[in-house]
Amino acid sequence: MARRNPRTRPWNGRGTHPDFPPWPRVYAFFSRWRDAGLVTELHERLREAVRTSEGRGPEPSAAVVDSQSVKADATVAHASRGFDAGKRINGRKRHLLTDTLGLLLDVLVTPASTTDRDAARMLLPAAKTDFRRLARVWADGGYTGHLTDWTSQHLGLALEIVHRHEDVRGFQALPRRWVVERSFAWLLRSRRLVRDYERRTDTSEAVIRWSMIALMNRRLAARHDQPVPTAAL
Repeated sequence: MARRNPRTRPWNGRGTHPDFPPWPRVYAFFSRWRDAGLVTELHERLREAVRTSEGRGPEPSAAVVDSQSVKADATVAHASRGFDAGKRINGRKRHLLTDTLGLLLDVLVTPASTTDRDAARMLLPAAKTDFRRLARVWADGGYTGHLTDWTSQHLGLALEIVHRHEDVRGFQALPRRWVVERSFAWLLRSRRLVRDYERRTDTSEAVIRWSMIALMNRRLAARHDQPVPTAAL
């Protein structure tokens, strides 16, 4: 069946492509998949496929953790938003744990007032349960303090803090930390993630996973379309 030309038909409300059903029906499917864990399962299977295609094992042994504060839309309830005094942002904070390729391992969305250390106490135990081989995590200065000893004693993880050089001004690509910073940049390519529009934090987490699903799907498709080198005669 021929595809409709989007230039001859208006978009179907809330940014939905005209080839899709009405927006409420599309969102109903998304909600079911979110609640049933299907979005997470699809994301995990694609991540394992990408890691395998890159010559890595299905499970990582090292990770990078960081956070990003984003403004919240008026639809976000007061109870699930906060003020990040350091970034001067009223909204929510996205806590990402990625592997060394920048692929998402886990995500936690909290009010922007939540500190990185408090979020890590929720994010890292869950990650250690899901990834048994995980042994080392890199983080920035926001994770310093008792958290380093806590992760070592309770989780058996080595939390390594990567500090910024004080004598360097402007942008500085820090070892390991730049990986998760790039992941945040990938997410911001999705218009839905420029700010937080979701009423529920688990919906925000599902949208983040969906953005990474699209990214990994494109990466696998590009690798599949690469021509196979012919053997020399």
